Amino acid sequence: MRLILGSGSPRRLELLAQLGITPDDVRPPDIDETPHRGEAPRIYCRRIARAKAMAVQADAGDIVLCADTTVALGRRILGKPVDEAEAEGFLRLLSGRRHKVITAMAVRCNDQIWEREVVTQVKMKSLDDRDVRGYLATNDWHGKAGGYGIQGPAGALIPWISGSFTGVVGLPLAETAAMLKAAGYWGKGL
Repeated sequence: MRLILGSGSPRRLELLAQLGITPDDVRPPDIDETPHRGEAPRIYCRRIARAKAMAVQADAGDIVLCADTTVALGRRILGKPVDEAEAEGFLRLLSGRRHKVITAMAVRCNDQIWEREVVTQVKMKSLDDRDVRGYLATNDWHGKAGGYGIQGPAGALIPWISGSFTGVVGLPLAETAAMLKAAGYWGKGL
């Protein structure tokens, strides 16, 4: 039985390594991640994780693990910023406010799929211009939903979370381990 990670995220590889798991292959799917008009963040995140899992080519018996992480401010989806100006806009929107980080996981084996989302409440401190400029200068916002990564320099901007820290990073470990076991994967560390 082989485990295929359907993600190009180095953070997801690092998180799996914390479980003692090294995927047999990494195959990031190429799908359209554009939200549908009026789509709620949690529904969007679940749809994208499922679409990724279905798009990954796998042999019979292979287990495919995919995930999607979305930052939501109310019903607004804050994806990965396309440039520094958008990252700055996201930071200013999140400044001093609570928001949700949703990570949806999809595990597929043959025709069966297991799905789960984990929602974490996150509060960003009130940011002044120096905080925003300082964080943007780190370039850590690249490729990060909502324009920040809690596991890096932005950790100094987050005084409070309620939920899964690893979910905010991109793969909630307890829930991922349970899903992999349900699919029949009993790798090292599980």
